[in-house]
Amino acid sequence: MRMRIDQHFRAGTPTISFEFFPPKTDEGWTSLYHTIEQLKPLRPSYVSVTYGAGGSTRSKTIELAAKIHNEIGAILDQLWNSNVRNVLALRGDPPTGGPWTMTPGGFEHAGDLVEYVAKRHDFFTACAGFPEGHPQCLNITRDMEYLKAKVDRGANAVVTQLFFDNTDFLRFRDACRRAGIKVPIVAGIMPIGNVTQIKRFVTMCGAKIPNRLLTKLESLDGNADDVYRAGIEYAVNQCRDLMFHDVDGLHFYTLNKSPATVDIVRQLPRAGASAAA
Repeated sequence: MRMRIDQHFRAGTPTISFEFFPPKTDEGWTSLYHTIEQLKPLRPSYVSVTYGAGGSTRSKTIELAAKIHNEIGAILDQLWNSNVRNVLALRGDPPTGGPWTMTPGGFEHAGDLVEYVAKRHDFFTACAGFPEGHPQCLNITRDMEYLKAKVDRGANAVVTQLFFDNTDFLRFRDACRRAGIKVPIVAGIMPIGNVTQIKRFVTMCGAKIPNRLLTKLESLDGNADDVYRAGIEYAVNQCRDLMFHDVDGLHFYTLNKSPATVDIVRQLPRAGASAAA
């Protein structure tokens, strides 16, 4: 039987994990397999694979039923029967990039999905957190109430949205503890390799780039190697500081690419880890 992620958190050292997503082309799958081989020697505690329940990649993964509850239930049952014991339950983004609307017969809030997952099988269930506040939430207090509800309804850990200012994360973690959220809080890390790309990401997710970092990146824009090195240096320092402040884990949004994540993780102090699904 595969290991639940909570067994890694009990080890007392920060977890290291990677996120992948199913590509849409055969070339993308070939590239992803290469990325996985490059990252395997880093011995991550676990990896996550994004599954879009209403997205275009679903036909490559599982035949879905007609109704949303049945199809998600079937997915969870198949995961469980395949010895997958860990689920990151997210509301997700709309396929078109426009405003989010609930799928008819679906779940209105991520907390609804968390509860459904937790009751279906004895999964380790993680949910999303937003150190700078969810971009569609009215205020930080309301956002924290939503997060507390997700934990109360079955979430065993929180994995955060990407951020670049550790002060935001530490403030968020303190607020979680004051709100009674005691589960592990894993920091989401996005390696910077392209200035235009990272600007687009932070715009979509409501994060911000500290002015000093943004100024440096813009001064290097046009020289890909310099941008890459600056991004690696920043991420290494960011992760080391988070580890100094006893972060529960570091979750790297790899974008299905390996070089930046490899270069970062190899510079971090680690006591050893083993993989889980």
